[in-house]
Amino acid sequence: MNRPGLSGKDPSSVTIGARMACVSSFFRFLQRMEIVDRNPCDRLERPRTTPSPPRGLSALDVQKLLAAVPATRIGLRNRAILLTLLLTGRRRAEVFRLIRGDLSFDGDVCFYSYRGKGGKTGRRELPQPAVEALRAALRARDLDLEVMSAPESLWGVTSGTFYAQLQRHFRDAGLPPAGIHILRHTAAKLRRDAGESIEDVSRFLDHTSLAVTTTYLRRLEGQEDHGWGRVAEAIGV
Repeated sequence: MNRPGLSGKDPSSVTIGARMACVSSFFRFLQRMEIVDRNPCDRLERPRTTPSPPRGLSALDVQKLLAAVPATRIGLRNRAILLTLLLTGRRRAEVFRLIRGDLSFDGDVCFYSYRGKGGKTGRRELPQPAVEALRAALRARDLDLEVMSAPESLWGVTSGTFYAQLQRHFRDAGLPPAGIHILRHTAAKLRRDAGESIEDVSRFLDHTSLAVTTTYLRRLEGQEDHGWGRVAEAIGV
C-alpha cells in the first residue's frame, strides 16, 4: 500500500491515507453485500497527515528560470509561454488552446478571450511583457501576429513537449523539477506578494462564484488588468 510510485518516491501521508480509505470503502461494500463479516482496515492506524508545503516560485526563482531560457527559436517561444502563464494565471489548457482569433486589440492594449474550467468564459488583458515576448517568438518562426489567420495556434507546440523542455529550464536554473501548474500557483503568490488582496487574487484566478450579470458584462467588456505591472517589475521583465 505504501510502496514507491512511478516517480520512485515514497508516497506522502496524504496519499497513504487516501489509499487506505479506498481499501476500507471496498471492504465496507463487501460487508453490505454480506460477502465478508469484518473490515480489516478498522484495525489499521491511519497516518498523521502533514500539510503540504506552499507551492509557487519566488520572484527570484522566476528570474533564474527566465534567465535559463536560451534566446533560440524554441527558447523565445517558451519564454512567451512562461510569461503568459505567470502574468495571466491561466490554467495550462487555457493557454495552450489560445489561437490568433482569441486576441484582440483596443488601442495599445491586447486582450485574450478564454474558455476556463466549468465552461467559464472571459476576456482579459494580456500583459504587455507577454505580448512583446509573443511577438518576438513569432518573428523567430517567420510569423507576424498582424497577418496570422484566426485559427492558427499562438505557440505551435503541445503542452507535453513544453513540459519536457520546462524540466530542462528548471534544471539549468538550479530549481527542483515541477509541473506546469506550479506557474499558476506562482502567479497567485506573486500577486499576493505584490500587495493584492485575497479577494483580488481570487478574482484573478476565477475562483469566486460570479453572478449572472457579472458574467454577462465580462463577456461584453474586456477586463483591464491593473496588477501585472508590479509582478512584471518583480521578476525583471
